[in-house]
Amino acid sequence: MYLTVKETAEYLSITESAVNELILSKKIRALHDGEQYLVNKEQFTTHLKQVEKYKELIEEILNEPIPEDIDIKDED
Repeated sequence: MYLTVKETAEYLSITESAVNELILSKKIRALHDGEQYLVNKEQFTTHLKQVEKYKELIEEILNEPIPEDIDIKDED
């Protein structure tokens, strides 16, 4: 499925100018049909899956309890 620059910006939650910059810097693959750029939506699938995995990993790390340090002596 192909998206316009505006639809791509909404999908990625960034501005249209940012999408245009990414297209011109070849960080997003796009086709130019003579009038506008068309972006294949499927190229973001892998990236978005990886971002979700990293979010889950970070959440897991943050929720892990801190182990008690055996070197600390109670001086009370």
